[in-house]
Amino acid sequence: MSETVRTVQMAIPRMVVDDQEPVLPIARLRDSAGTSRTGCPFHDVRHMLRDVGLRPTRQRLALGWLLFAKGDRHVSAEILHEEAIKARFPVSLATVYNTLHQFTEVGLLRELAVDGSKTYFDTNPSDHHHFFVEGENNLVDIPSTAVEVERVPEAPEGYEIARVDVVVRLRPKRRS
Repeated sequence: MSETVRTVQMAIPRMVVDDQEPVLPIARLRDSAGTSRTGCPFHDVRHMLRDVGLRPTRQRLALGWLLFAKGDRHVSAEILHEEAIKARFPVSLATVYNTLHQFTEVGLLRELAVDGSKTYFDTNPSDHHHFFVEGENNLVDIPSTAVEVERVPEAPEGYEIARVDVVVRLRPKRRS
């Protein structure tokens, strides 16, 4: 089954370009006017991986290119695995899962658990929320400013709140 998806706060490595605001490595990769882009997708992904402290292995380069070359999107490990096979890059599903989790740990991706058993990875790790279209397995971004959370419970002793994820579930209206 083919799924399509469109398009929090974590310690994400940032770079400062000239005295401007910090820039995420992913934003630099996508920014065609950015000074660090070379025009070679694998070279750009290699730099992005090095910027966050990951060794640019063949698998990480290929999967990074598949993930980030298409803009903001939400993918499951199965979707990315299918894309890799279609791109003639033979990689195991376990390697895809491991790579997605490594990318998440360094802040390149954001993991979203939907329905308990379904996990998506968002290539836009910035602070935002999601609509989930039930029956279509489709995630759509909601800007963080469009959702207000008035009260968040106190974190238990020894813990702090890392982020709040809001997933609003949608379904087609029922006919009357």
